[in-house]
Amino acid sequence: MQDATNDATVALITESPDSELSATIETTSSFDVRTIPPDSAAESFREAANGGEVPSGIVLETDDPATIRSVLDRVQSVTPVTPVVVAPSEGSERTAAAALRAGATEYVAADEPEARVDRILDAIADLPAAETTEYHHILANELPDEAFVIGEDGTYLESKVRPDAATLYTTSAEGLVGETLESVFPDEVAERLQSCLERTIDTGTIQTVEYGADTTEGRRRYEARVVPIERRIGGQRAVVWLARDITERAQRERRLQSRRDRLETVNRINQVVRQVIETLVEAPTQATIERKVCEQLVESELYCGAWIAERTGEGELSYRTGAGTVRTYLEAVESCDPEDQRPAQKAVTSGEIQVIDDVLAAESVPEEIREAARADGIDAAVVVPISHGGTTYGVLAVVANRNDTFSESERSGFELLGETTGFTISAVKNRQLLFSDTVLELEFRIDDGDALAFDLTTEYDCTISLEWAGSAADGRIFQYVTVDGLDGETVLEEAQSHDSIEECRLIYDGTDSCTIEFRMKESGVRTLAHHGATIRDIVIEDGSATVLVEVPHDADVREIAEALKFVYESTELEARREVDHPVRTAAERRNDVLDQLTDRQLATLRLAYYSGFFDWPRESTGEEIAEAMDVSPPTMHQHLRKGLKTVLGELFEETGGTV
Repeated sequence: MQDATNDATVALITESPDSELSATIETTSSFDVRTIPPDSAAESFREAANGGEVPSGIVLETDDPATIRSVLDRVQSVTPVTPVVVAPSEGSERTAAAALRAGATEYVAADEPEARVDRILDAIADLPAAETTEYHHILANELPDEAFVIGEDGTYLESKVRPDAATLYTTSAEGLVGETLESVFPDEVAERLQSCLERTIDTGTIQTVEYGADTTEGRRRYEARVVPIERRIGGQRAVVWLARDITERAQRERRLQSRRDRLETVNRINQVVRQVIETLVEAPTQATIERKVCEQLVESELYCGAWIAERTGEGELSYRTGAGTVRTYLEAVESCDPEDQRPAQKAVTSGEIQVIDDVLAAESVPEEIREAARADGIDAAVVVPISHGGTTYGVLAVVANRNDTFSESERSGFELLGETTGFTISAVKNRQLLFSDTVLELEFRIDDGDALAFDLTTEYDCTISLEWAGSAADGRIFQYVTVDGLDGETVLEEAQSHDSIEECRLIYDGTDSCTIEFRMKESGVRTLAHHGATIRDIVIEDGSATVLVEVPHDADVREIAEALKFVYESTELEARREVDHPVRTAAERRNDVLDQLTDRQLATLRLAYYSGFFDWPRESTGEEIAEAMDVSPPTMHQHLRKGLKTVLGELFEETGGTV
């Protein structure tokens, strides 16, 4: 945290005179805070500079990008080296981008309230001591770190170095006289400096040049102003070479540029994600989606290659498509044994992104792929699982020719991209089935499964039918089943000790049948649903299940069968039939529902709907609706529930056994 003297000040530019930030800075540091409105900031700093009272740092508290750009432009024209920290009260990508592009020293995000003031003070404290208030007071008259007179042939004629900078040199100022640029600097640097010197003499104008030099404290960065001298010295034309150590400034600029690059990268990743989502509307097939994802990543010019591999029914990976200029690498990936693709396999099994910072040195990458990567100049790679709703469709691999490519922000973007691509693939599969007027009906037989239903039918000679199955937001699978020939108490006892069941609940219990809600750890039902299949019926008897599903006419039946076999080993495709599946219009569906409702049920539903019974909070109570119908409240609720069951039954039973 900043160690400030008692008279050190921080200027807070804010539109709020009662800003909490002012009091917090004063109570957590020894700074005095001066609050300034944005409109008068430039004039205030100009007056302070004339009086030698420039603040140690400036904090700009605003969420308006236009204000950020305007204030930084005016303030930096008056006091260019004073650190400026942008600390918005809310913050956004637009605010961050405006701050970084306008040249702010630091941007402190609003989502870090506990660390907000510490980061502000640390940013101010990061500046070297030479840039304190005293530095600003004498800035206009301060001498450079180095001053030389150099002849047109590159020879040092005179040399002066400030005492505090002299310790950086292995040669004294006097020892430089008589040396040349070529003898002091490497050939490439000396040639560039000599060129600047000659340009100054030829044009008669002041030139500037930046260069690096090795010192006792390592590599430093300098900026020189080269001024022509009218008179000749020793018979030759010459220049005054005024050099300033700008190492700290260069480091800040690099950090700022790095932040800008990261922000730009995240924005591009987000743009690709948006493009993928838009692709959902247009892409007719999974292959189109995969191809466009790879092409869009490469077209962004952030990455040199991308490829997608699909997860097969046996759990292996099969190369699908790729894009990029790294043809040698892509060909090696396509021909590589899937079992050797360890990073990709790990992404599938763990469900987590795998980042390889140095492809050439990674032992997890097959040797032939490393050689191909070396030939194409690839440094880093990221492997992203493509998944949705607990089903992993494959992996997306992206490569780049920079080894610092995949930051935490980029990884978050790629995680979202993998999820979005998985959702898009799932949506396309289901959309193909929804709009098909002809579908394939597939009948599978599964023997000796390890789920509870198989064990119950074997031991108790009962029959189990699936009513509905789906998944919650956390990925857990729900199944509602009817058990004929067994009571609910026995089913619950068996379920509590079975490995495949997380939780169970009795919905209905009759004499010789019951309805049970199961929460499953794993199920072939979800596997089928995420491969674009609609389950029409599942019946389990004597340890064997008959599964009837509908899939689009052009679906990959082998892929679906293998996916189901991955969950249940003893799975066989018994029948494959083409079935007409005429598309019903909304009006036809509505009329079908109305035909099933009695007059009383329809009247009750309409009264409840238009009187706000279904609003939250309710506009009308059940008693008020019953009074309007001139019936008792229990009678009204009976009509309402039967009507709702008819409407919902038409919706849910039409969609099959899964949603």
